[in-house]
Amino acid sequence: MRLPQTGGCQCGKVRYALTEEPQSVYTCHCTACQRWTSSAFSMGLVVPETAIRLSGVEPKRLQRVADSGRVNTRLVCPECGCWICGIPRDGLVRVRAGSLDDTSWLRPTRHLWTRSKQPWIIFAPSDEVFEAQPPT
Repeated sequence: MRLPQTGGCQCGKVRYALTEEPQSVYTCHCTACQRWTSSAFSMGLVVPETAIRLSGVEPKRLQRVADSGRVNTRLVCPECGCWICGIPRDGLVRVRAGSLDDTSWLRPTRHLWTRSKQPWIIFAPSDEVFEAQPPT
């Protein structure tokens, strides 16, 4: 993987650069992510808060209450609605992997909320698999 990695929204008005390798690449199989992405799961990567630089227009904040009761805040492009990342939490930012300009190097090794996964999804034996939200 080359650094920096760049990405942005579909219309190009929100851009970002990642200056460090991700701590993890994961998929979330919860029904909320399935609805949000109109797909079988969402894919994200976790980077330190200091490793992402946003540029362009100010992202819009969208909030939802998770099953845990925690409020999740997503940053989306105010023009095209593309989900870019979450707000920093515990010094980390979860970035939507599909918003990267180059996704060829991505390989998720953590899988969350697998009790909601589609039955045709199979995990590699070495992957971390969690039926619900993993412990911090």
